[in-house]
Amino acid sequence: QVQLVESGGGLVQPGGSLRLSCAVSGAIPALNSMGWYRQAPGKEREMAARITRGGWIDYADSVKGRFTISRDNDKNTVDLQMNSLKPEDTAVYYCSGYSTDGITYWGRGTQVTVSS
Repeated sequence: QVQLVESGGGLVQPGGSLRLSCAVSGAIPALNSMGWYRQAPGKEREMAARITRGGWIDYADSVKGRFTISRDNDKNTVDLQMNSLKPEDTAVYYCSGYSTDGITYWGRGTQVTVSS
């Protein structure tokens, strides 16, 4: 069974930083794309950042210049460095992995709250 486990969420003041980490364990599949999605209360889940195995990166316009995604293919981990956080970044952040056979795996999510 494949598990994606997130860590690093919490409460931070506006302008602050957090680093989210995600580790894949279990019967680790070949993951082409890994990424971070987020869901704010009352809103749909949206992509924040994603990265392919080859290093191609895509960011949502709302996080460009503030968030940085990185991946370690050997360790099957993906991190999200979040700087200059805003209240509108408050959401549950989910790690995801898209395997080469077309399956999407999700973590359980970690809460990020940006508030003074």
